[in-house]
Amino acid sequence: MDQVANTAQAQAWNGYEGAQWAGSQERWDAINDGFNEPLLAAAAIGELDRVLDIGCGAGRTTRLAARRADRGGAVGVDLSGPMLERARASADREGVRNASFVQGDAQVHPFEPGSFDAAVSRYGMTFFVDPVAAFANIGGALRPGGRLAFICAAEAETNEWLKALASLDGILPLDGFGAPGAPGMFSLTDPDHTLALLAEAGFEDARAQRVEAAGNWGRSAEDAAAFLLGSGPGRHLLSQVGPEVQEHARRTLTDALRPYEEGGAVWLRSGSWLVTAARGCGETETPRQADRAPVRRA
Repeated sequence: MDQVANTAQAQAWNGYEGAQWAGSQERWDAINDGFNEPLLAAAAIGELDRVLDIGCGAGRTTRLAARRADRGGAVGVDLSGPMLERARASADREGVRNASFVQGDAQVHPFEPGSFDAAVSRYGMTFFVDPVAAFANIGGALRPGGRLAFICAAEAETNEWLKALASLDGILPLDGFGAPGAPGMFSLTDPDHTLALLAEAGFEDARAQRVEAAGNWGRSAEDAAAFLLGSGPGRHLLSQVGPEVQEHARRTLTDALRPYEEGGAVWLRSGSWLVTAARGCGETETPRQADRAPVRRA
């Protein structure tokens, strides 16, 4: 991997977190696949396009984009070696020959300027230590007028899995987990702030639209609770308490998830923002010069 600015994220996604996601690819896809069609439709991918997938993880959205750009192709970029290994294996198994994967930090990766027609991301844009620098670097990889579309988490109250986790407040040290603007997956929950960051990075016509989708989190409440608590954040929370409290947390979360059981699955709705923008067609601007670009909220 080349230079890395997001060192903490690189450590996490090449450790337990990355291994857990890679080993649970089908599970995470079942949770998040409802956002694929809105995301890819917003990117308006044509059959000749070159598509960049930021934070591609195990490569589900990269492969879907590559199928739409069947005479072009898609490149997935991610920090995680374990997830990229799974992405390449899945592309080989599915026969997707025009998808490739690069291990790198999109904030600083030396993309060839203007080499992509569109950039997409499903929950991969929220982990940058300097989002303006990251957006500007991604913008530089797009041709003038190139399209950006990404999905990021909306407010906690629109995400039923976070509502369920809130049942553990007072049992586990949640410490504001899910608060808007917090580092990590909730850093872009304020759409006006997100659009301003994009404008500062040189994007134009930035918009945010609320989208919702239901995801399958498990076969039963017990199964979904075990999965949530076995993910990176859940595992971290459990590590801070003893065995008795851990078991209490499992029972409490299972009870909170019980109302969502339906037809042999646990269905939880997630609210997100679908953010779109375009690279300007004029002279390339430095990130701090772009405050004149207009932003709109759909």
